[in-house]
Amino acid sequence: MADFMDEIVANRVFMAAMVSWIIAQSLKVLISLLVDKEFKFERFHGSGGMPSSHTATIVAASTAIGIMDGWSSSVYALSLIMAFIVMYDASGVRRSVGKQAKLLNDIIKDLYKHKHLEEEKLKELVGHKPTEVAVGALLGILIANIIVR
Repeated sequence: MADFMDEIVANRVFMAAMVSWIIAQSLKVLISLLVDKEFKFERFHGSGGMPSSHTATIVAASTAIGIMDGWSSSVYALSLIMAFIVMYDASGVRRSVGKQAKLLNDIIKDLYKHKHLEEEKLKELVGHKPTEVAVGALLGILIANIIVR
């Protein structure tokens, strides 16, 4: 077990990804604290918001792979494709889900005013604006370059 942990900690691709995720999630808490003037613990593990931690994580891993294995390697190509899929999902599909959740919550709120309705509120902060994805990507590139080089 000790060998496994030593190898994981020594894996620079994994470490770049994890450090990027931790920094992105911590930035969400800090931004929430500054903007909303309220500490929201759920921002440490929640999705959505600035910056995109999903994007930061996959871009850091992809960048680290590119630096270590070469920009023309098959593994880098695969990681880059995965990064594009994650970024598309974060700013497209998941953002649409968040908009739909807000609309449904508004409908439920309106129905509740007129008739008793017991529904759990849907999570609205699911996806990302393109700027949140871009900042996540830049964070991932920066962290990977710091850790790998």
